[in-house]
Amino acid sequence: MQHAAYSRRGDFVSSGTLYLIPVGLGPGDSALTHPPEVVRQLQALDYFIVERAKTARADLKRYGHPRPLQELDIHELPESPDTAWLDAHLQAAKAGRNIGLMSEAGCPAVADPGALVVRRAHHHGLRVVPLVGPSSLLLAMMASGLNGQSFAFHGYLPIAAAERTQRIQQLEAESAQWQRTQLFIETPYRNAAMLDALLAACKPETLLCVATSLTTTDEWVMTRSIAQWKKAEKPDLDRRPSIFLLLASHVTRSASSAGAVPKHGRR
Repeated sequence: MQHAAYSRRGDFVSSGTLYLIPVGLGPGDSALTHPPEVVRQLQALDYFIVERAKTARADLKRYGHPRPLQELDIHELPESPDTAWLDAHLQAAKAGRNIGLMSEAGCPAVADPGALVVRRAHHHGLRVVPLVGPSSLLLAMMASGLNGQSFAFHGYLPIAAAERTQRIQQLEAESAQWQRTQLFIETPYRNAAMLDALLAACKPETLLCVATSLTTTDEWVMTRSIAQWKKAEKPDLDRRPSIFLLLASHVTRSASSAGAVPKHGRR
C-alpha cells in the first residue's frame, strides 16, 4: 500500500518522509517535552527505525500510539549498518511510506548512529523532517551559563586514566585558546570517576558544569570553578545520565568579554 506524504505546507510529495523523533531523556511527563503536533505525527507512523526495539515499544506506548504495538514495523538499527541494510529499510520511504527514526533518548542522529540513516536518506533524495523535542546537549548548554557562541561535543573520553587525563587537558587548552565550551559524556556508572578526573586535571579557575537527569524530577545542574567544586560536597551522579561542560579562562581576554553575546545574535 502506498502512503501519501505531505510537506509542512501541505504540498503533496511523491515519496515518503523520514521523521526524526526525539525521545524523552528519562521518566517524566511527555506533555512537557513533546508538543501535541509531534505526538500526533508519531502516532500516525507505523514504520520505525530504532536503536533498541524494547525501548522504542515502551516509548510508543507512553506516547499513546493508537495501533497495537505488534502490528507496527519496528526495525533495530545495527551498530554499524552497511549500505545494503540502510537502502533496504529506506525502500519503504522511496515507495511513499513515512518512516520514524528514534534514538534511545534525546534527538536521533545527534551523538547517535541514526545519523547514518539520515545521510543515506539524503543520498536518495528523501525528505527529512526533524521534530521538536528534548536534546540533552542543548539543554545542558542553555543551563550552564558557559559560552554558547562557540561549543563542541566530543562524545566519550578515553577510559584509561592516563589517556583520559591527557584528553581533558587537551580540551581545556583548546577551550582556553578559542574560548570554546567543551561538552562530553560518560557511561553513567563512571560519572563519579569522570568528575574526580576533571577536578584533578583542570586548572582552579576553569569553569565546570555538570547537568544531570535533565527534564526529570531529579534534574540537577550546577556550574562552578574547579576550585569551588573541590570545596563543595560532590553530587550523587551514580547511574544518572549526565553531561559535563568546561570552559577555561583565556589569558588575553577579560572575563567580561569572554563569550560575549551579540546583541542580535541568532539562537
